[in-house]
Amino acid sequence: MMSEQEALKCSSARNRGGVQRVEGKLRASVEKGDYYEAHQMYRTLFFRYMSQSKHAEARELMCNGALLFFSHNQQNSAADLSMLVLESLEKSEAEVEDDILEHLVKLFSLMDPKSPERVAFVSRALKWSTGGPGKLGNPKLHQLLALTLWKEQNYSESRYHFLHSCDGEGCALMLVEYSATMGYRSEVDMFVAQAVLQFLCLKNKTSASVVFSTYTQKHPSIETGPPFVQPLLNFLWFLLLAVDGGKLTVFTVLCEQYQPSLKRDPMYNEYLDRIGQLFFGVPPKQSSSYGGLLGNLLNSLMGSGEEEEGEEAHRGQQPGRAGLAGVLSETKPAGAYG
Repeated sequence: MMSEQEALKCSSARNRGGVQRVEGKLRASVEKGDYYEAHQMYRTLFFRYMSQSKHAEARELMCNGALLFFSHNQQNSAADLSMLVLESLEKSEAEVEDDILEHLVKLFSLMDPKSPERVAFVSRALKWSTGGPGKLGNPKLHQLLALTLWKEQNYSESRYHFLHSCDGEGCALMLVEYSATMGYRSEVDMFVAQAVLQFLCLKNKTSASVVFSTYTQKHPSIETGPPFVQPLLNFLWFLLLAVDGGKLTVFTVLCEQYQPSLKRDPMYNEYLDRIGQLFFGVPPKQSSSYGGLLGNLLNSLMGSGEEEEGEEAHRGQQPGRAGLAGVLSETKPAGAYG
């Protein structure tokens, strides 16, 4: 008599053999150029496997099919099967694992960067990776997406995903290249300033420190510091030290002393309002006779303690070839108020 374990192994082997035979036939159809027929057959098999709760087999078949269609430049069919990969993950309630994330990013990397399907795919993948709406996605998935977009020299999108990963070093190295490729020499400090402030708005002190130290060490146009030639870099250095100390008076004086540098981008004080709330006990902004950051700080010298939960900074406009300052003054690059 065959044991139950042996029976399961035999059944699995038969299923695997069946999948391989089916894939062989489908591959032959694609190789002959029968793309539509092959695409419809993939879809039919997907729903058949799903109805039998063969989620892993369905996912593997769709992933391989998508790769096959990509290799024949059949973008629409490949994108459709890629979405079915996500559907199999959603319905099977599969655990988030590195190999699955790598497969998803591989499919993403092969999609036409300008296609709406790519946008829909990444949005759905991020939603799946967090288990539902209202969250920003698995940090590992964000990191893999950031690295892929960096290779494509899509710096602004890469930067967004780095912000929601835990890879401060990778973000810094990308920003060095971004600054050298897209920015003016006079703006080398502004590229890292935006990243540091946004990491702090996300209450990610570690990545804020790493991105600052790595960027200032690796950028060829920045002399060794601290102190730095650029006042804005000195401000960021002091700010990171102040965040560790948590003293509101230090934060207040620091922001006052560096106002000329902070006025280079109108968003800096918006970010600092939020940072004041998260790390120094500054109450949320309200109308006051002073207005702006200074008003908040003066009204809260005796304010309450640090908030326990930080809201997330949103994605926004990124710097481009026209220079960073002009772009940032046109539209809010990343909301400081979640």
